[in-house]
Amino acid sequence: MQPEARTNRTAVTEFILLGLVETENLQPMVFVLFLFAYLVTVGGNLSILAAILVEPKLHTPMYFFLGNLSALDIGCITVTVPAMLGRLLSHKRTVPYAGCLSQLFFFHLLAGMDCFLLTAMAYDRFLAICRPLTYSTRMRQMVQRILVAVSWACAFTNALTHTIALTTLNFCGPNEVNHFYCDLPQLFQLSCSSTQLNELLLFGMSFIMAGIPMVLIISSYIHVAAAVLRIRSVEGRKKAFSTCGSHLTVVCLFYGTGMFNYMRLGSEEASDKDKGVGVFNTIINPMLNPLIYSLRNSDVQGALWRVLVGRRSLA
Repeated sequence: MQPEARTNRTAVTEFILLGLVETENLQPMVFVLFLFAYLVTVGGNLSILAAILVEPKLHTPMYFFLGNLSALDIGCITVTVPAMLGRLLSHKRTVPYAGCLSQLFFFHLLAGMDCFLLTAMAYDRFLAICRPLTYSTRMRQMVQRILVAVSWACAFTNALTHTIALTTLNFCGPNEVNHFYCDLPQLFQLSCSSTQLNELLLFGMSFIMAGIPMVLIISSYIHVAAAVLRIRSVEGRKKAFSTCGSHLTVVCLFYGTGMFNYMRLGSEEASDKDKGVGVFNTIINPMLNPLIYSLRNSDVQGALWRVLVGRRSLA
């Protein structure tokens, strides 16, 4: 039995992604919907980036972080959706083992970067509202770049740790992943070796990547709320809450679905609920972010109008 077991340890060289729906009649509709969502997401986030670049009024720390967030949203949806659309067109659902690991690494790299970038944005709002006199020195350009660089370093460490830990598992049996992209909870279920340490690592790293930033964000906004309530002007309060409201909405959407997906001990059978959370994480969140930040922000709306209409808007 042992020689056979050793042979089977390397039996799985590719995985089969079952996708969102297995019914062939529904696949063309899924393709059209996800292609539309991808184009809208990329177009919306590129518009935000263009608006920040062309509008001098938006050359501030808050919009520097927002521009980075838009770039991350483009990257996050590009890691998963184009590959899924390609499989729907070719009717080939297999993905090589190395390709699966690569997708998992880049997805966790970008998602982890999102965690820290949202925390940096909360810190920016805290300084702008609670420490306005020292804001320009505490959030100077060098500080912004350091925050982004540290965020990338932490996200890279997290993604690399999970990817290396996954390579220690043996896959020798079923290779059907009940999802539309490669992710840790679904791959754990296919391993023929113990995943207990990997699951504890996932839970622990998720707490560091999500729990600590959430504590920092909440504490920042407690101070922000106290400072805003001390503002006597109704117009001043409204402006402060509007700039923070968009960020808080994005934080709730991102962390709510992320914590549900990863901070669970024990492997459960993959279900449509997990696929729904995956759709929310990889498609709906990146698609909604440009709308959330532009609908309630007159500066962004004006810059977007100038990008889309050009000189006619200056008349």
